Parts: sequence; structure tokens; C-alpha cells
Amino acid sequence: MKRFFIAIFATVLIMFSCTGNKANQTEEVPADSVADSIDTTDVDSMEMLITETPMPRAADAMFDDFLFNFLANKKLQKERIVFPLRVTENGKTTTVEKANWKMEHLFMRQGYYTLLFNDDKQMQLMKDTAVSEAVVEKILLSKNQVKNYVFQRIKGAWLLLEIRVTPLQADANSSFLSFYRRFVTDSAFQVKSLSETVDFVGPDPDDDFNMMEGVITPDTWEAFAPTLPHKTLYNIIYGKPQPEGKQKIYLLRGVANGLEMELRFRKEGGKWLLKKMMT
Repeated sequence: MKRFFIAIFATVLIMFSCTGNKANQTEEVPADSVADSIDTTDVDSMEMLITETPMPRAADAMFDDFLFNFLANKKLQKERIVFPLRVTENGKTTTVEKANWKMEHLFMRQGYYTLLFNDDKQMQLMKDTAVSEAVVEKILLSKNQVKNYVFQRIKGAWLLLEIRVTPLQADANSSFLSFYRRFVTDSAFQVKSLSETVDFVGPDPDDDFNMMEGVITPDTWEAFAPTLPHKTLYNIIYGKPQPEGKQKIYLLRGVANGLEMELRFRKEGGKWLLKKMMT
């Protein structure tokens, strides 16, 4: 693995910031700017393939396998919802009947999704077939709101049991989410939220089979700052929610392509700081 001074290789991150750093925008855009650089053609093709192919029973073993089928297949989605579906918001519970349910695609149509973990151990739960409960969070940063889709695996089959709408402040990741909202919209704050050096690991542009390492310093950050979602995040809680902790792993993943970026933050002296970026 190569080691180098990161400033020499500014082009490495162009794929993640092809429209430039979007912090400090003065106008609201229709969608999160990261979506501007994502071609959703592959996502549409994947949805069509999933819809035309019955979900194998083995897909219920891991929540992610089930979820992609659930979000792309209208017939399957209605079969895997417990109707009348409870929807709780502001302490008031209503129900949705099967005839009134509208297909929910969540992150599928935008071509990418995000995940938040406290540590590597928690991240491994994505592949744990023993997990029998999960929550998909639709985090609306601009509305200060989180929409929780509550799933359980019952008799071997994943089912959507309830939707809960809660204020962002009540979320297990509330401290980090409040920080993140400012991190992606305030360029000056973003620089102040970098560690003295940010470790970087990414593909070697001169060798497709090798990776390279380096460091980014605050004075060179502008050249490398990736374009991140600033309006809506998605998160999946595998198993029971855990206390927030002092570390946060942020993953940005493409739905039907090889896009993946990982940012690692740590809370030091009451402040979240970016410590590492991997692409």
C-alpha cells in the first residue's frame, strides 16, 4: 500500500465531489446535491429485475436482502406489511388500510443510502443472520424529524409492523445528527470540525488493484471535501438501538453501483471531529 502527501492527488476524490463542495449554499435545491452525480439507470434496471423475480426464501436471512426486495416489489411490499398499519406521530396513533397504502421506495429512487454505526462491532450486525428486528430511519434534517419504519422477523419472514414519527432530538444519534446538519451546510464549521490530520485511504489511480494512504490537513480540505446529503439521510438500525457513544461511522453507499465512502468521526472535548475518510 502506497503512502504519499495527499495534496498531490486531489483528483482521487473528484468522483465524490464533481459538483464541488456544497457547504454554505444560499438556495434550497430540489434534492440532495450528492444525487446530482448519481446515474439512477442501474437502479431502475435493478428494480425491474427484482419486481419480475420472486423473492427467494433465503432473502429473509439477512435484513438488507429482504429490504431491497421490499422496496422494489409492490406485490411483496403489501404482503409484508401488517395491516391495518399503525402510524404514530405526536402521541397520536392512526392506521393505514391495505387499500390506501402507497408504494414506499425510500432510498431506492435516489440511488444511494447512508448508514450510521457506533463502531465496527455494530457495523458487523449488517451480516448477522441472528438479527430479528430492524428499524429503517428516514431522517429529515430540514424538518427536525425522523420517520421510523419498524420491522420484525416473525416465523422466518420480515414484516413491517409500525411507523413512528419522532423529533430528531429523540433519536439515538441526535448529537451527531445535529452536528452533521451544520457540518454539511457551513464550510467554516466543517474545517473547524476536522482533526489536525484526517487519515485517507482510497484506490490508487495508477493501479486498479492497489490502495493508497495519506493524510488531509485542514488547509487542503477544500480540494477533497466530498459532496454529502444535506436534507435527507437514511439509517438502518440492526437489532436493538444502542446509546450514541463517542465514535460514529458514517457510510454512503450506492444502491446499484460500486459507490462507497466511509467517514469516521470521534467526539473529543464535547466536539465531533472527522478523523478518517475511506473511499
